[in-house]
Amino acid sequence: MGWIAEFAGHGLARFLTTPVRRNTQVSTTTQEQLAAVLQPADVLLIEGNTRISVPIKYLTQSTWSHAALYIGDALPAREPWQLPLTLIEADLEEGIRGVTLAHYAYMHTRICRAVNLSDEDRRRVVEYAVTRIGQQYDLKNVLDLARYLFPMPPIPTRYRRRMLTLGSGDPTRAICSTLIAQAFQSVHYPILPEVRREWLDNPTYADFYAEIYRVRHHSLLVPRDFDISPFFQIIKPTIVNGFDYHSLTWDDAM
Repeated sequence: MGWIAEFAGHGLARFLTTPVRRNTQVSTTTQEQLAAVLQPADVLLIEGNTRISVPIKYLTQSTWSHAALYIGDALPAREPWQLPLTLIEADLEEGIRGVTLAHYAYMHTRICRAVNLSDEDRRRVVEYAVTRIGQQYDLKNVLDLARYLFPMPPIPTRYRRRMLTLGSGDPTRAICSTLIAQAFQSVHYPILPEVRREWLDNPTYADFYAEIYRVRHHSLLVPRDFDISPFFQIIKPTIVNGFDYHSLTWDDAM
């Protein structure tokens, strides 16, 4: 039965990765602007324009359906006439792979940057992702998403995240956000941890408590979590180096 599920998963993956013709999203940043400000270990969130983007955005109640990790020049140079592979992502059909920045040039994106991440840990995060190129996407997760394609009652909010985390749990497989989450967790950098407060058992500090951080399992993290994380900074290329609205040229013709 395993091969049947695998075959069905591949077929469904091809269907879900088909771009939707009617796409109203607007790219707010050019490829050149992205390239000018991206740093290794930055997370690039993508709105997405494929069939699978719709259920992911619905289930997570978010604009973002996909995430990729910027790796700079970590991959070996290809042919001189080819663009460098500067992003690593988990693709439904091809698994974990490198892609060019141009791959998402015309899509709505957002840069999320880990605050105060050391240069050494930044290198380790990138290395973690690079060494996993070639691993496969968790197709069992895709089969779980298939439920969205069929008529069903509305999904309660408390169950939506769980629907995205019903994969096989095989460590050699990943979905886009779990790959990146594992990379950051490998250097103990927080994304959206669970925080438990414990009062200090010390009469000298009767009004003080300790915050105990617990790592949220990587399978429970989705693209939007990098956006709302209090430990990631949102980088907007159009304003990061200064912005003067007086310099804009407006077309006043009505």
